[in-house]
Amino acid sequence: MVWSGVNLGNRTDLVIRQARLDDAEAITRILNPIIESGAYTVLDTPLTPEAEREFIASFPPRGVFHVAERRPEGHIVGLQTIEPFAAYTHAFDHVAIMGTFVDLAERRQAIGIRLSEATFEAARHKGFEKIFTYVRADNLASLTFHLNLGFQIVGTAHRQARINGQYVDEIVIEKFL
Repeated sequence: MVWSGVNLGNRTDLVIRQARLDDAEAITRILNPIIESGAYTVLDTPLTPEAEREFIASFPPRGVFHVAERRPEGHIVGLQTIEPFAAYTHAFDHVAIMGTFVDLAERRQAIGIRLSEATFEAARHKGFEKIFTYVRADNLASLTFHLNLGFQIVGTAHRQARINGQYVDEIVIEKFL
């Protein structure tokens, strides 16, 4: 993989682990500035630590919810989730949907790469064969990140979301594990 412009520096200070209930506040500190920017995600409503704790507590057993923790400080600097694509049929049991979020101040530090390495391995162990996700068409950094991970573009969902009164296209991508 080519990671032009990414600082792959001291990768030993970053620990990838399962999310815990007590990570909820740190996770919302990462997600809310991203949501409030209106530029990187289609999420449009800030989260509360209570809502995030509930999300973690009810996360699907077959899912993977990883956080990146910077050591020795213990700061959460990123998160990644893999969830079953659909629960209404077993036809999609091999497909997962992924979300990745890195603290705005910590981007281009290989956090997403490290999360993906651990998450893809865990997803394979849980029987997933394919990961599916959507990237805002105007988020070229995210699209480049995913393409460097081996995702392929499937198509474009036009006018898929409306953020701050403006329509946003989403690029549909997939990766076979």
